[in-house]
Amino acid sequence: MIQKPSIPRGTRDFSQEQMARRNYIFDIIKGVFASFGYAQIETPAMEKLSTLLGKYGEEGDKLLFRVLDSGDPFDKIDFASYKTEDGYKTAALSSALCERGLRYDLTVPLARFVVQHQNKIVFPFKRSQIQPVWRADRPQKGRYREFYQCDVDAIGSTSQLLELELVQMVEEVFAKLDLRVLLKINNRKVLSGLAEVCGFPEKLTDITIAIDKLEKVGLKEVKAELSDKGLSKEAIDFLEPVLKLSGSFEEKIAVMREVLASSETGLKGLDELEELFGYIAAAQVKLPIEMDLSLARGLNYYTGAILEVKALDWEIGSICGGGRYDNLTGIFGLPDVSGVGISFGADRIYDVLEGLNKFPAELGAPCTLLFANMDAASAAYVLPIASALRAKGIATEVYPDSLKLKKQFDYADKKGIPFISICGSREAAEGKVNVKNLASGEEKTFDKGDVEGIICFL
Repeated sequence: MIQKPSIPRGTRDFSQEQMARRNYIFDIIKGVFASFGYAQIETPAMEKLSTLLGKYGEEGDKLLFRVLDSGDPFDKIDFASYKTEDGYKTAALSSALCERGLRYDLTVPLARFVVQHQNKIVFPFKRSQIQPVWRADRPQKGRYREFYQCDVDAIGSTSQLLELELVQMVEEVFAKLDLRVLLKINNRKVLSGLAEVCGFPEKLTDITIAIDKLEKVGLKEVKAELSDKGLSKEAIDFLEPVLKLSGSFEEKIAVMREVLASSETGLKGLDELEELFGYIAAAQVKLPIEMDLSLARGLNYYTGAILEVKALDWEIGSICGGGRYDNLTGIFGLPDVSGVGISFGADRIYDVLEGLNKFPAELGAPCTLLFANMDAASAAYVLPIASALRAKGIATEVYPDSLKLKKQFDYADKKGIPFISICGSREAAEGKVNVKNLASGEEKTFDKGDVEGIICFL
């Protein structure tokens, strides 16, 4: 029986054209990262489950892809010890069968990397990383189970000049990609203060998870979820005007100083926001930025600034986000080391660029010039010319088979190759190279050694 080829849901193949477009995004992001002094590292696709579990909250743990131990992991398991009246202790059984998992993001592996290599790196440690991550989420538009993150982080300094660098990188990346975006900023300490003042400090995680859904599900659903999580009506009524707060940054800060007057943590968060927005003004950042008090980014490890980027001209979830985390390395034995970072969602950025037709047209052509193959002698004649052009950075192909010219022209057309050269016995005898622009029909002849002349024509 012939098997129908397929791939797992939530994953994708990428064609040559798609890879050219993806590399266009990656190259811009890498260039901006490097311009701020962030150098690249890589970490394994798999991490120990003990590294990953408990870092993303209860919902995040459920989305981890676990890797079954090699060999026969079932042989070592006493299944009876995991049996209950209602079935099996699935979480405990899963942990016994799986010691490793696919990475959920690049930040937790970074924290592990920093602690493991702390004696070999220089602090503040500024690193960039572009690799795939995996989440067992329900596939839908803009949400995949395998996708790339483009991360930049700085570890070992509490200075909010680093947050400013993230803001500036967001501005530069999306300016180079020609995308209009809005950057939203909040502070985790403000959210902690709100939880304190409304009387439910122990419910901080539940509150942040709920209000982070405000834009997606609306205020009514958020209030219902807060109620389901055990918040009183009085607490919810207290939070509602905060979530609906509008106005300028200065106006919002003034209101929140009154709301959080009794919370030292909350006021500290407001101080940090004022400092960051002051840096942003001093750096003359032109990017649209707003303080959004509903922004929570439900990951548990954030402790300070929270950042999220939305595309203004295309309906999709956040395309970039991050924040400050003060003690993530402490989990691995290196306490009191602060870090801050942001992640650019390459797959969603791709969807926005494609939807808005923003990719440069020339990305579709993997090759600039095709030498037609007239016969074995003509192919041998053009080989050194093709090599000379490649040495000058011109992508050049020699058609491998001596077929009818129509088929070779069709090949160039389908691949989007803009120029073709047809060199037969006469051109070889005269030492000439004929080059034709397939779009305009313009045709020129050059001496075979005039590589610069050919390049100027291309």
